[in-house]
Amino acid sequence: MTLPTLAFLGIGLMGKPMATRLTQAGYPLHVWNRTAAKAEPLRTAGAIPQADLHDAVREANIVISILEAGPIVGEVLAAALPALKKNALWIDMSSTRQDEALAFHAQLQQAGCRFLDAPVSGGVVGAEAGKLAIMAGGDAADFDEAAPVLDTLGSPTLVGPAGSGQVAKLCNQLIVGATINVVAEALLLAQAAGADPAAVREAIRGGFAGSRVLEVHGQRMLERNFMPGGQVKIQLKDQRNILAAAARAGVTLPVTELVTRQYETIEADLPAADHAAALIALERMNPGKRVGDAADTLPDSAT
Repeated sequence: MTLPTLAFLGIGLMGKPMATRLTQAGYPLHVWNRTAAKAEPLRTAGAIPQADLHDAVREANIVISILEAGPIVGEVLAAALPALKKNALWIDMSSTRQDEALAFHAQLQQAGCRFLDAPVSGGVVGAEAGKLAIMAGGDAADFDEAAPVLDTLGSPTLVGPAGSGQVAKLCNQLIVGATINVVAEALLLAQAAGADPAAVREAIRGGFAGSRVLEVHGQRMLERNFMPGGQVKIQLKDQRNILAAAARAGVTLPVTELVTRQYETIEADLPAADHAAALIALERMNPGKRVGDAADTLPDSAT
């Protein structure tokens, strides 16, 4: 079977392992990044780095983008449109607003192309392992065409028409953001009240409080390892998108509002830290209280 030619746009924390998995699966893969040097290391994995966006997409049957935010997706899409093949399928795996996804869908449809919004959850670890949760919105036939490609990256689910993938991702991030903050509160309370926070985490892992967030981010907090998987600035972008979606839908989300304000307290000085740095935001509200005695491990741009 001849595999479709792919273009992958955006070689960042998530994009690099995702693109690597696709080329290892045998897909002919052209890769592009706004900073071209970031795409070059994928040459050794079998991908074809392209400095020019048009060169990256002109032969592609399927274009995959995973970029920082909706406005950047819009810029790249508009720049790529003149070079796209007719009927090409664009899969945007970035986290954007629902209205942005709908605008991309309309723009591509008008140009004779197709669109899926398919944001992901699972972080860098999930991307490396090919175990991302992929929430797709779009036409069922387009999803079926994309499914073998998406299966290489994780577990895709079609959740509704165009724009629905972004709604599902916002629901995911709503739960993740709130749970990270609650886990931080639990560990700080355990420490401050005289219990061993690591032992408390171990004790509750098998009960109703057990979760992937407790597993991964709870351990990060205990180790005070805030090197990014997800980032504060990305989580905060998602929090604001959740509130925007809620306003459009006419619902109030009080917990999400609190979580957003909490992340805003570390937006200026810890933007690139892992979103588990919600623990640091909490500790700043509680002077003299701290989980563990290890030094914080932070990215250079977050110090």
